[in-house]
Amino acid sequence: MSWKEVLAGDMPADWAREIDVFETQIELKKQGKLTDQLFAETRLRRGAYGQRYDNGQRNDGTGTKALAFASPLTKGPETLWDAPGMQRIKIPFGGMNPRQMEVLADLCEEYSDNICHVTTRQDFQLHYIHIDDTPDIMRRLAAVGITTREACGNSVRNVTGCPLAGVCRDEAFDISPYADAMMHFMLGHPDTMEFGRKFKIAFSGCAQHACGLLNMHDLGLLAVTRTENGVARRGFTMYVGGGLGAVPHHAKVLEEFVSEEELLPISQAIARVFARLGEKRNRARARIKFLVKNLGIDEFRRLVREERAALAHDPRWTSYIPAVAAWHETPLKSGAPLNGAALPEGFAAWQQSNVYRQRQAGYVVATVTLPLGDLTADQMRALADIARRYVGDTVRTTVDQNIVLRWVREADLPDLYRDLAAAKLATPGAQTIVDVTSCPGTDTCKLGIASSRGLARELRSRLSEKAFTLDAAVRGLLIKVSGCFNSCGQHHVADLGFYGVSRQVGGYQVPHFQVVLGGQWSNNGGAYGLPIGAIPSKNIPAVVDRMAERYVRDRQGTETFQQFCGRIGKKALKEMLDDFVKVPAHDANPDYYSDWGDPREFSTGDMGTGECAGEVVSLVEFDLADAEREVFEAQLALEAGDVAKADALAYRAMLQTAKALVKTQLPDVGDDAARIVAEFKPRFVDTELFFDRFAKGMVAGYLFRRHEEGPGSITPESAHQLVEEASLFVEAGHACQLRMAEKKTAPAAAAASQVVSLEGLS
Repeated sequence: MSWKEVLAGDMPADWAREIDVFETQIELKKQGKLTDQLFAETRLRRGAYGQRYDNGQRNDGTGTKALAFASPLTKGPETLWDAPGMQRIKIPFGGMNPRQMEVLADLCEEYSDNICHVTTRQDFQLHYIHIDDTPDIMRRLAAVGITTREACGNSVRNVTGCPLAGVCRDEAFDISPYADAMMHFMLGHPDTMEFGRKFKIAFSGCAQHACGLLNMHDLGLLAVTRTENGVARRGFTMYVGGGLGAVPHHAKVLEEFVSEEELLPISQAIARVFARLGEKRNRARARIKFLVKNLGIDEFRRLVREERAALAHDPRWTSYIPAVAAWHETPLKSGAPLNGAALPEGFAAWQQSNVYRQRQAGYVVATVTLPLGDLTADQMRALADIARRYVGDTVRTTVDQNIVLRWVREADLPDLYRDLAAAKLATPGAQTIVDVTSCPGTDTCKLGIASSRGLARELRSRLSEKAFTLDAAVRGLLIKVSGCFNSCGQHHVADLGFYGVSRQVGGYQVPHFQVVLGGQWSNNGGAYGLPIGAIPSKNIPAVVDRMAERYVRDRQGTETFQQFCGRIGKKALKEMLDDFVKVPAHDANPDYYSDWGDPREFSTGDMGTGECAGEVVSLVEFDLADAEREVFEAQLALEAGDVAKADALAYRAMLQTAKALVKTQLPDVGDDAARIVAEFKPRFVDTELFFDRFAKGMVAGYLFRRHEEGPGSITPESAHQLVEEASLFVEAGHACQLRMAEKKTAPAAAAASQVVSLEGLS
């Protein structure tokens, strides 16, 4: 039996239907009925991402060589069908249960490279996936309540949240149910379908810790309370326009206090403003941070308030609130303190760095440190068993690529440590200088310039050897590494941050890392570090040693590393590193000309085109592709002898086409068939936008007749005719959309032509 048959009834109906649709889109792409651009954005919105070398090119150190893949098909621009890809899996606010962990273990073992990778946005990623396997992967995840929808592409990405929410000693209140409500409200929301770039949301329960890293998010929500008429009310301080990447921006306060009743509608209004006014063509400036900067926060606020006032009421805005009061985690065991039992070797160091005392007496949070964010299938299964034994369903991923077990009874800590050690998951050093964060870099990312994971692995190895001899102030520093300037490793908010660059030396390319010093992890990513200069990759460990030594020697009192960097200044910091800049000649030391963990001579020749930004595909193109897919499904139903289904699908395809066109003028037309037809006729048929100079209005009449007459007595012949008519109707929709696009660009082209003409005269 197929996974579709095995899991029928176990998946939410709408999720199952969406996966079926995606499987059909895969088939249509194979038949050449979807463009590379449209299919690329379609699969990205399902979390199916490209991976390094998927253009069929790899540099082996002596030059770029072609990789042999069986199929000439493509799954995106310059992306071969059979080339391995990555599947990103959304884990809202990091919340997981043991059953979900077991399914992830099975998937990484059966389809991937046996590694579950935790990302810096609390997601999981599986690498080396074949696109043909993705529908079954999605079904198996959906059956345990996990979706990959909008994990990539120009969409609302995973909603992140503080992994200590609900057990934190300093939070205003538990943000978990609000993050959950936001995730479900935004998932597939029509107002989020026309973004020019991705949109990231984070929740934090307090201002002073790292928690949600609100300052670097498109939309950040800080839990706050205030008293009104003697009653304490919950709400959020709302931040917008933060982001890292090549041009980092700090988020700005949009509203000091947004009540829980207004949380979702104002977020929706922000999405609408971003979709309407955000940049679409220039991908480098399409994030909301640029829109906020260009408009100014006051004007952006005015537009959002105006948009909010115009929104039609949606009962979902407040329907989740009664569930907030009922939201709670049930501890598996009664709380109890450590009872004086003998402690295993290594326990004390692990407890010091990896255990957090909850505000609930007798309970702690235990962090499972994952070097580079990785754990094997067997480790994931072992961790699921451990979770069942000690905490139940209270597991969360973290943005520093670890996993936490919440509600551990303190008395169980020694046994928990032994069980984690048996699974090789009891590594100490969580959130210390040893716990280096890294993006995938050149291992799998098409945009990676230098080996972030190779450097992170090397730093972790060296620092672990001397961890117990390091000064306490140095042990508390954080290192984060990105393979390029896009900052997936979050290097801007580290004490010591690094991102990959390349330099030309004596005719050779040499891997370097730009050094970024003095970022702030606390205060929700409160400050970004200072770029100091590019250093050869092989000298970075020495840079870490020198900075640590100088900090220990020259810091004043309890001065933080960030304060230390600010006090001595960028010039002095740069001078400290000047002697590391020089690269020896290739013949004198060829080691400098290869990257960490990669024996090939370094080159950026096999970088690909990144898919982080997705493709700019208009909403009407998506909608028309949906209509085309429904015609295809109608044909399949006809072949199977299900004429009623074929008739219904063909009718729906025509309605979908008409709706797609109407939405270009009336975005809120809705799904009511009568209204779609009523709006379609005057806007597109009477105006002859949907018109053929030979067939006149005949094709439009197919929809009107079927709508007015209903299905009637359906025969194979009538169903066949309607499927044929639907096919023509969808084609006419594409022609209409093309005609509208040409009309839209004609004035601009004429203006450009005039400019060229005038320039020719000057």
